[in-house]
Amino acid sequence: MISLFKSKPILADLIPEGYVDIHSHVLFGIDDGAQNSTESEFLLQAMIGLRFAKCITTPHTMKHVWENTREGIVSRLDDLRDALPDLTTKLNLAAASEYLIDNDLIVHFQSEPLLTLKDNYVLVEMSYLNPPMQLHEILFQLQVEGYIPVLAHPERYTFYHNDFRQYEKLKKTGCLFQLNLLSTVGYYGKGVAETAQKLLQKGMIDFAGSDIHHKKHVEAFAKKVIIKESKSLIEVMGNNSIFK
Repeated sequence: MISLFKSKPILADLIPEGYVDIHSHVLFGIDDGAQNSTESEFLLQAMIGLRFAKCITTPHTMKHVWENTREGIVSRLDDLRDALPDLTTKLNLAAASEYLIDNDLIVHFQSEPLLTLKDNYVLVEMSYLNPPMQLHEILFQLQVEGYIPVLAHPERYTFYHNDFRQYEKLKKTGCLFQLNLLSTVGYYGKGVAETAQKLLQKGMIDFAGSDIHHKKHVEAFAKKVIIKESKSLIEVMGNNSIFK
């Protein structure tokens, strides 16, 4: 019997030609992503297999946890380019950072330029436990310094799931939103997928990133998308082309 319902697409099949990934953790030994060059090699090969045209990898910068600096990240990027010249060239590997939004971030960008995705676009994240008390003040200070904040995976901040107005408030302050692709296959749970769908429906997502850390993340690209906004998702991935 022929099904009257169209099957959900596989996430990997939705990756558009020329896709530029703006969120991943493929530099080895620098955060909770790849731990050695062999793992970096696997992740780079996987991204090429998923038809990524460029990868701007974004190791965490978080005081007392991963105290990465601009120079340290660039140095590790050079290490990986030296170790894997063919793969890093084919993927057009570049590096930025994913900065934790806290009071130390202000000190950080006042002491050295932040490592941005491109120009003044800077990837930022919050704790999964609760938003910082000075969230909007910190975002304001970032913009005063000339940066455009791109908030990583807003759909994963469960403390906002029952107060959608907080997302709207962030957008009004000039914060751009980057969706995690794996949120659309339910990798982080049903609630995250539902919030991802709502943000896409309302046109609040600006960009999309893989947030690939390890093999399990790569494998999840073979899962079916469970949200209804596949067309919007493809359009959002296309927006990443500004980072070519």
